[in-house]
Amino acid sequence: MHEPILYKKLDSNKVVCTACKHKCVIGPDNTGICGVRQNKNGKLYLLVYGKAASFNIDPIEKKPLYHFLPGTKVFSLGTVGCNFACSFCQNWDISQASKELKLKLLKEKKPELMGVEVSKYGYDLSPEKIVDICVKGKIPSIAYTYNEPIIFFEYLYDTSKLAHKKNIKNVFVSNGYESDDALELMKPYLNGINIDLKSFSDEFYRKICRAELKHVLETIKKVHELGIWMEITTLVIPGKNDSDSELRKIADFISGIDKNIPWHVSAFHPDYRMTDAEITRHTTLHKAVKIGRKSGLKYVYAGNIIDEDNESTRCPSCKAVLIRRRGYLVEIENLKNGKCAKCNEKIAGVWG
Repeated sequence: MHEPILYKKLDSNKVVCTACKHKCVIGPDNTGICGVRQNKNGKLYLLVYGKAASFNIDPIEKKPLYHFLPGTKVFSLGTVGCNFACSFCQNWDISQASKELKLKLLKEKKPELMGVEVSKYGYDLSPEKIVDICVKGKIPSIAYTYNEPIIFFEYLYDTSKLAHKKNIKNVFVSNGYESDDALELMKPYLNGINIDLKSFSDEFYRKICRAELKHVLETIKKVHELGIWMEITTLVIPGKNDSDSELRKIADFISGIDKNIPWHVSAFHPDYRMTDAEITRHTTLHKAVKIGRKSGLKYVYAGNIIDEDNESTRCPSCKAVLIRRRGYLVEIENLKNGKCAKCNEKIAGVWG
């Protein structure tokens, strides 16, 4: 267990966690919504520090990040736990594990055992070991992903500082619930982020994710204000968030912040507790791409399908193919020093 930096002590041995926008007030022996930040005798502890439930070496495009060191590998890791409860979660086996364990221990009236039990999940993987793997493997970036990274903030914060010293970049794959305090602390070390904008309906967020839309929108604005490279993903779920009206609202919101923000519209497949919805049709994704481009967004991509035309990056000015993609096969064709080699248009992104 590791004492976090993002919390404050309250009266009656309670604490308030300030890592995410839930701002959980946590009583003795209890945890926050995420299930991995526990109050022990008036102090908060991160139960998953140095415990990676999943890790892998991936293509950076898998995050998805298309304008961030294209064609390179990224060391990806995550822990158990999450501050959302999305019924369609595709990593539910690790993201919801701590919550299920918490419910079990509460029923048994043994909440004090949460730290012991949660620490059994995952592999021992210290910040030093993660960075060492990247240095030896010449892996240029680390992604905090699989579950919501902000819940294991102190683990990733220590890792990101060590990585920064070795010129290794850091990225989040996030649900957009970071507190402003967390983002300010990460600003010197966070090089990129992909935020899921799951819907433009607060009802969707409340019922399906147990969160609030407004906080995600605030985070997107804050990340842009801090100058951190950002891409946004919307998982398009048939019958839930795929109407023209909703897709247009999402696209217009992103475009209103910055037309250079890439928007990934990805195909859904049934998972976890949402097995009644259909797989997203390609025609629906193509519709979403058109809506995004019509809103003024320069870079809109179809994801979770093989579609070279809508996966590739084109120059917004002369339409030359800059980066050709087919799945995770990537060829850099007309991108040179962050500019179009044909017309010299500057292309937004992190290229080196």
